[in-house]
Formats: sequence, C-alpha cells, structure tokens
Amino acid sequence: MVYKFVSRATADMIMLEADAQKILKIIGKDASPAGIITVAQIPAAIGALQAAVAAEDERSRQPAEPVDKNAEDEDGDDVKATVGLKQRAVPFIVMLQRSEAEGADVVWGH
Repeated sequence: MVYKFVSRATADMIMLEADAQKILKIIGKDASPAGIITVAQIPAAIGALQAAVAAEDERSRQPAEPVDKNAEDEDGDDVKATVGLKQRAVPFIVMLQRSEAEGADVVWGH
C-alpha cells in the first residue's frame, strides 16, 4: 500500500506505507488512511524531521562493526546498504517548506 501526499505548492509525493508511517510518527501524526498537516503545524513537523535525521546521522558516525564485503543476510542475499531516514525525509521536508512558504496545507491518503 502507498500513501500519497498532496499540496497545492508542490508536486504530489508517493511513499510506501512503512516509510510514510515512520515519517508520520516522527511528526506526531497518526498514520491513518487520510490526514492533514496544516500550515500552522508545518514548522514543528520540519523541526521534528530535521532532529530525527540529525540523530540518525550522529548514530551513523559512531564506530560500527566492520562489514564483511562478502557477507550475506539470512536469506543468502548479498548485504546491501540500506536507505536511511535522510533519503526519505529530505524530499518531504522540502515539500513542507514549500507548502509553508505558500500557505498550503499538506494532506495525505491512500
């Protein structure tokens, strides 16, 4: 299932359900089938997303166990780099910033 985010200020944005639910949770919204982020709520949403991205960036800077370049996961597939929150959140933050600048709410639905 996908979520479609719509604003008069930007092009529509489509997100897979898990990614959209994570974003909505970060900004304090219920991941219901439809909803709205009002212009008044946008600054707090942007701040929450930027803080979450910064926290993830900080965690990624911490020393981690070395990755075996020939490693496989439990299914025997090659281990690949994952897409982090930053790659998902930044386009959404831009959508929120443009919507705020033009006084447009952001709504979503399935």
